[in-house]
Amino acid sequence: MERSNFRMRLLLLLLLVSLARSTNSSSAREMFLQCFSSHMQHSKSYSEVILTKNSSAYSSVLQSSIRNFRFLNTSTLKPQFIITPFNEFEIQAAIVCAKKYDMQIRVRSGGHDYEGLSFLSYQEFVLIDLAELSSISVDIESETAWIGAGASIGELYYRIAEKSKVHGFPAGICPTVGVGGHFSGGGLGTIFRKYGLAADNVIDARIVDANGRILDRESTGEDLFWAIQGGGGASFGVVFSWKVRLVSVPPTVTVFSIEKTIQQGASNLLHKWQRIGDKLHEDLFLHATVAVATSIPYGNKTIQVSFASLFLGRAEELLPMMQDSFPELGLMRENCSEMSWIQSVLYYGGFSPSDSLDVLLSRTAQFKGFFKGKSDYVKEPISETGLEGLYKRLLEEETSMLILTPYGGRMSEISDSETPFPHRNGNIFEIQRRT
Repeated sequence: MERSNFRMRLLLLLLLVSLARSTNSSSAREMFLQCFSSHMQHSKSYSEVILTKNSSAYSSVLQSSIRNFRFLNTSTLKPQFIITPFNEFEIQAAIVCAKKYDMQIRVRSGGHDYEGLSFLSYQEFVLIDLAELSSISVDIESETAWIGAGASIGELYYRIAEKSKVHGFPAGICPTVGVGGHFSGGGLGTIFRKYGLAADNVIDARIVDANGRILDRESTGEDLFWAIQGGGGASFGVVFSWKVRLVSVPPTVTVFSIEKTIQQGASNLLHKWQRIGDKLHEDLFLHATVAVATSIPYGNKTIQVSFASLFLGRAEELLPMMQDSFPELGLMRENCSEMSWIQSVLYYGGFSPSDSLDVLLSRTAQFKGFFKGKSDYVKEPISETGLEGLYKRLLEEETSMLILTPYGGRMSEISDSETPFPHRNGNIFEIQRRT
C-alpha cells in the first residue's frame, strides 16, 4: 500500500512539474510576442513579419525549401514563430527578445542545408527567415556588390549580368541556394579553382550579434569577420548583408559533357581523372558524376560516369589542353559548346543556355524531389578495388549518385587558416553522395 501511495505521489508531482513547465513555456511565448511587437519599426504589418503556428502561411513558409523528407514528419520540433524581417531592426528585435525569454534561434537564407540546421532544434526556438532581405546592389566601377543575405545566388548572377558580360562571381551552380548559408559555409562552384570560394571573396558584412548590436567589418573586428567567412554565419550572429569582390570572366567560355559506361571504359577514365583533375589549369573545371544507368541495347543496369566541364576560354584553347592532360577522354570539337559565362550558369543550373535569364530569379528549385546528401574529402586516389566497391553499392541502391568535384588551382594556394574553411591544399577532390 505504501509503495502504491508513493507511486501516486510521484506521478502527481511529475504531472504538476509538467503543467508548470507548460504554463511557463506558454507565458514565455506570450512575453516574446509582446517584446517583439514593442521593438518593431512597423514598416510592415505585424502579421507579415511574424508567423505563429496558427498563421495560414506558417506551414508553406516552413516547408518551402526543405530538401530532406525526414524533416517534414510530424514528430520534428517546429519553430514557435517564424520571423520574416524586412530590415535589420526586426532581426535585432528577434534576437533581443529570444535571448530575454530563453528561446533558441535558427537562421534560414535559402534553406538548402542537407542536415536541416537552419530550421531544426531540440529546444523551443524561433526561426528567422531572411528571404525578404534580398536586395542586391552591383557596382561595376569598383567591381563589388552588396547582397542581402536572403537573396539567391541565381538573383546575384542575374544582377551582375544586368551590368556586365565580363564579370561574375565564384559561387555554386544551383540558382535557388541562398547566399547567406552559402557564403558563411564557404561556397564552391565552377570557377572556384580560378578564384577560390565565395567566402574567399567576401570583403565586408553587416551582422546583428548575440547582444543585438548591428555591426560591420570595422566594428566587429577581424576575428569575428574571419569566423563568418566559412565558419557558419549563424553561429556568431545573423549576417544580413554581404559585400563581395566580383571577378573577371572572358566574353566566351566553353562547356562539354561526355558520358561513358563501365562497358565503354568509364572506370579507367575515372581512375585517370582522380590523378589529374586537381592538376589541370585553373581555368579548367572538370568534374565527374557516377550514377546508375540503363545500358544500350540490352537494358541492363550499369554504371555511367559523366565528365562535365567549364573552361574559361574558347574551344580552340581547350582542345589542345585536354589532349595533353586527358587524351583518353577523346574530347572532340563537336562535344564543345561556346557561350557567355552567364549562359553557362543557365547550363549548369539545369536550364537551356538559350533560356531567358529571368529563370534565375525564381526561388522554386528545378529539382522537386527530396534527397539526403553527405560530403567528404579525398586526399589519395581511390583504388580500382575501391571504385568497384562503390559501383556495387550504387547498383544495389540504384537511387544514389556520387558527385566528384576537383580541387587544386587557387584552392591549393590559400592557407587552410586563411578562413575557417580548412579544406585546401592536399585535397584532390570532394566526394558527395546523394540518396
